[in-house]
Amino acid sequence: MSSAQANRIADEKNLDLVKISPTANPPVCKIMDYGKFRFDAAKKEKDNRKNQKTSDIKEVWLSMTIDTHDLETKAKQAAKFLKNGDKVKVSIKMRGRQQAHASLGIEVMNDFFALVAEVGEMSKKPLTEGRNIIMILQSKK
Repeated sequence: MSSAQANRIADEKNLDLVKISPTANPPVCKIMDYGKFRFDAAKKEKDNRKNQKTSDIKEVWLSMTIDTHDLETKAKQAAKFLKNGDKVKVSIKMRGRQQAHASLGIEVMNDFFALVAEVGEMSKKPLTEGRNIIMILQSKK
């Protein structure tokens, strides 16, 4: 039908004439309440955002001279983060002469990973970046 006739029908029903596919030949239009349509679309988008799970990055600091019990305590905390679906950034800050022995820090990182291996996996292996050694863990699928 013609656009004038479609506009007249929409005005009679107190609704809007909305172009669905303006590039089609002839253009496809629909008679609807456009304000309600926009409101429903915004509400649906808000609900989708609310139900979406975001993954945070939690950080756990270790020391190169950490004792085994302290390492286990930190590993339990990291495992709790991983079970919640968060990523865990494990960091060691080297001080003074510790920088000459970065391999010891990487061993501590590997021991730490062995404690949380059942709930997490490495997404970034331990790397030395300046004075820090950093490893990133993520939960297993």
